[in-house]
Amino acid sequence: MGQACFVMKCGGSTLAELPDLFYRDLQKLQSEGMIPVIVHGGGPAISEILSKLNIETEFVNGLRKTNEAVLDVVEMVLSGKINKEIVRKIQQNGAKALGLSGVDGMLIQAEPVENAAEVGFVGEVTRVNAELLQSIIGLGFMPVIAPLGLDLHGQRYNINADTAAGAVASHLDVEQMIVVTDVPGIMNGDKRILPEVTVDKIDGMIRSGEIYGGMIPKVRAAVQCIQGQVKRVVIVDGKEPGILSRVLSGERIGTRIVKDVGAER
Repeated sequence: MGQACFVMKCGGSTLAELPDLFYRDLQKLQSEGMIPVIVHGGGPAISEILSKLNIETEFVNGLRKTNEAVLDVVEMVLSGKINKEIVRKIQQNGAKALGLSGVDGMLIQAEPVENAAEVGFVGEVTRVNAELLQSIIGLGFMPVIAPLGLDLHGQRYNINADTAAGAVASHLDVEQMIVVTDVPGIMNGDKRILPEVTVDKIDGMIRSGEIYGGMIPKVRAAVQCIQGQVKRVVIVDGKEPGILSRVLSGERIGTRIVKDVGAER
């Protein structure tokens, strides 16, 4: 890998609600030569526009069923509205950002997921153009990526943001990824934050009820980010002051999800 970078995944609605303090932390890291690569989602905003347009939407095993009409809205909302909102916010706080989707420069190549017959144009990542990202980083800009992909025939695909973030991190040889949410980490039934948990333990904790409710999709999403080179994901609350700088400096904050115990040795 060339210039130092780290990969951060965040939901579009979460990013919109984060205080300027968070964006100033991004600017500080960029000025110090640690360039963030941001992969964002936007599920709620997509659902809202689909509803306004009277386009039916449903989920199959957590993946949005995507036909061409849904795909048009996904691309419009992710690449247009949300991506540019994030770029504007970053630039308003003195940092340099460049927004793009996985379609641009064949950044994210994809193929249909296994159950494409059920979910339509939902893709899994086959390749990430890491050279393009390194070029953008080398120019001093932080890439802000909307998770769409393209196959070699030019077909667009809707890609789960967590899957896309994990693939981007892995292709950039990043071992740690930061997932910014609106909670301070994974909490158990006693409302205590779990400092570290392995992927293997998570299903058991969900079955036992130790991880429950709205925490389940956040945890499962973080697990999706652990692929390839990515050995751990840190879940943190974006409203905590200086949260990214603190994680990158080694402070144990939030919850670390590790591939296995050996990954941290």
